[in-house]
Amino acid sequence: MTSMPTSRKKPRPLPRSFYRRDPLIVAPALLNKLLVCHDGRAGRIVEVEAYRGADDPAAHSYRGKTPRNAVMFGPPGHMYVYFTYGMHWCSNVVCEGTVEGSAVLIRALQPVAGLDLMHAARPLAKNDRQLCNGPACLTQAMSISKLQDGIDLVGGDAYALVDDGVPPPVQPVQTTRIGLTKATDFPWRWYLADCAYVSRK
Repeated sequence: MTSMPTSRKKPRPLPRSFYRRDPLIVAPALLNKLLVCHDGRAGRIVEVEAYRGADDPAAHSYRGKTPRNAVMFGPPGHMYVYFTYGMHWCSNVVCEGTVEGSAVLIRALQPVAGLDLMHAARPLAKNDRQLCNGPACLTQAMSISKLQDGIDLVGGDAYALVDDGVPPPVQPVQTTRIGLTKATDFPWRWYLADCAYVSRK
């Protein structure tokens, strides 16, 4: 199991300009940033996937704006939450690049704070590693649901993506995305090498 990255830098929310870029740039840059909840729960991002609007047949926004994906066409830096498989929520951050409707799916976190609250929210997790090692797991552990769809991660006070000075990895693992039937050859998934908290290697 890899050691947990640490920094003495004062944590600060990522600025709007961070997200106002192509998701293929934003996604790997999100690695090692923190997803923080107002109640003290926090996890370091260790795995992400990019979805690129009309250029990406696997993106929810590929065929245009709908009530379900409307947040993806809004300002960058907001959270897009969707329901999948009739039972799970997944959390994304909206980006803005060369096409509209772009976002980055947060696939896995390494828990760093509020683990007692995470275990209470996710009682089926047998250990800390299982708390956030998948997109549905982390939304349960962080109590993210449809209520958070559209919230501002830059200026809001409920959830934020935070930089505490730990840089993204110089050479993250880059692979194709998981669980798709379209655009299965796009290498738009990144994760930390040798990290025990990723969803799948």
